[in-house]
Amino acid sequence: MKTVIEPSVIDGIMQELEIADVKKASIRQIGAVVREAEKRTGTEYIHFEMGVPGLPPSAVGVKAECEALQRGVASVYPIIDGIPEVKEQASRFMKAFVNADIPATCCIPTVGSMQGTFASMMLASQLDAKKDTILYIDPGFSVQKMQAEVIGLKIASFDLSDYRCEKLEAKLESYFSQGNICAVIYSSPNNPTWMCLNEQELEIIGRLATKYDVVVIEDMAYMTMDFRRDMSKPFEPPYQLTVSKYTDTYVIMMSASKIFSYAGQRIAMACISPKLYERHYDSLKNRYGIARFGAAYAYIFLYTFSSGVSHSAQYAMAAMLKAACDGEYNFVEDVKEYADRTAKIKDILARTGFHIVYDKDNDEPVSDGFFFTIGYKDMDGAELLQELLYYGVSGIDLSTTGSTRKGIRACSSNIKPHHYAMLEERLKLFNENH
Repeated sequence: MKTVIEPSVIDGIMQELEIADVKKASIRQIGAVVREAEKRTGTEYIHFEMGVPGLPPSAVGVKAECEALQRGVASVYPIIDGIPEVKEQASRFMKAFVNADIPATCCIPTVGSMQGTFASMMLASQLDAKKDTILYIDPGFSVQKMQAEVIGLKIASFDLSDYRCEKLEAKLESYFSQGNICAVIYSSPNNPTWMCLNEQELEIIGRLATKYDVVVIEDMAYMTMDFRRDMSKPFEPPYQLTVSKYTDTYVIMMSASKIFSYAGQRIAMACISPKLYERHYDSLKNRYGIARFGAAYAYIFLYTFSSGVSHSAQYAMAAMLKAACDGEYNFVEDVKEYADRTAKIKDILARTGFHIVYDKDNDEPVSDGFFFTIGYKDMDGAELLQELLYYGVSGIDLSTTGSTRKGIRACSSNIKPHHYAMLEERLKLFNENH
C-alpha cells in the first residue's frame, strides 16, 4: 500500500523517542516525531499538531518593545504586579471588548496564560483545606491537567458536548456539591473543538460558583475569535461573553499569544474580580502572612515563579492593548485569517471522506477558527493519528484533551497557500487506501 512516508521511518522515530503509545504522546512529542521525519525524508508535513500563531506579530507591540529596550528597561527588574501602563490598558481593554469592570489594580501580567492559570490553580487549592480538586470543562488544553498533576491536585472533568444548556446545571451541581472543588477551568472558544459557551451556560457556571464558593478560571486565549459575531469594535456590543457578569469569584486570563500573535514574548494578563482580589483568607494569612487573594497572587506566587514578566514585553502589551482600545488596531480582523484557512480545510476534508467530530455548537454549526476536529469513519483517534503520520499529516489524539469522541485535534495556524493542494492529494490517497 502506497503511503507518503514509509511507515517504518515513523515507527523507528517513535521508538527512538520512547513513544510507546501515540495515544499518550504530548503535543511536543508529536512535533518532535514530525520534525525528525521531515529531516530524514525531506518530505514536508502538514503541521496540524501545534497551536502556534501563523501570523506576523503585532507591529504595534514590536515597535513599543524595541523602544523600551532602547530606553534601557532590560537592566531593571519589572514591578511584580505590572507597570502602571499595562495595568491601566488591560483594565480599559476588558471594558472595551468584554464589557467587564475590572480596576487596573486587579490586572496583573503573567508569563503567558500558562503561568497565570498555574498560579490561579495553586492559589485556589490553598484557600480551603477541604478543596483539593480542579474541575475541567473539557475538551481542553491538556497541559493544564499536567499543571495540576505537578502540584499534586486531584482532577475531575467532563465533556461539555454531552451537557449543554440546562444539562450543564445538574452536571456542575453534582461536582460542586461534593465540597472538594476549589476551581473550575475552561476556554471559550474552546480548544480543541471551538465550541463557545452561551449566556445561559455562563450564568449557570457563575451562579453555582458563587453558591459553592468555587474560583472560576476563564481562559480567554481566543477571545473575540468566535467569528459568527463581529466583536472588533471597542466599547460597542456585541462583546466577548464572560462569566464575570454572574459571579465575583473569577480570574480571567487574557493572553497576547493568539489575538496579537505575540506568543514568543510570553505575556498575558490575569484579570481578577475586584471582590476576589480584596478578599481575605485566614489560610493565606497563616501560611504567608498575606491575607488578600490578589496580593498573594502577585507577591507570593508570581514572585516565586519568575520575579515578574519581561519588562519590555509589558510595554509591548500596553501598546497593543491601547491601540486596540483606541480603535487604531483591529486585531480581530487580523486573526480572521485562521477562520478562512479552516473553512478551506473543512471543504477538503468533506471531499476526501473525513468529517468534523465536533461539528455543532448547540443547534448551530461550530464556528471556523484556530482549532477544529477531524474524524474518519469509526477510527479511534490514536489509530487515525498513527495512520495520518504515514501520509505526512500530523495532529494530536482528541483523548488527550479529555474528549469522549474519536478523532484528532487540528490547527490551521501553520497552513500556507501551497498546503491546500498537498493536503487534498494526501487525504485522497488515505481515503483510497482505507
